[in-house]
Amino acid sequence: MIDGIGIDVVDIERFKSSLDRTPGLVEKLFTPAERTKPVASLAARFAAKEALVKALSAQKGLAWHDAEILNLENGKPVFLFRGAIADLIDGADVHLSLSHDAGIASAVVIIQRR
Repeated sequence: MIDGIGIDVVDIERFKSSLDRTPGLVEKLFTPAERTKPVASLAARFAAKEALVKALSAQKGLAWHDAEILNLENGKPVFLFRGAIADLIDGADVHLSLSHDAGIASAVVIIQRR
């Protein structure tokens, strides 16, 4: 059963401008491993975290680092959950799709309970 769906889009240049003008923002939003990615991938990861919150119908206040996006060997993006978000997920399957093209990064998250 699908328990939640979230989608988010990010203008990559606007996101880059935000990172450039706000000291510490990249550290606040992303784990050390995520920070190694280029800006388009960071924008997609930000979109994924926003889409996850929408799919969870969660209240504000969740920690950004509690949802880390990793890539499997085949390139598929997956979440690694910690803390409060791991508790909210509670063993559900979480499907993630990321894309970035033409200056836009996007993400779709589907939460599926068994």
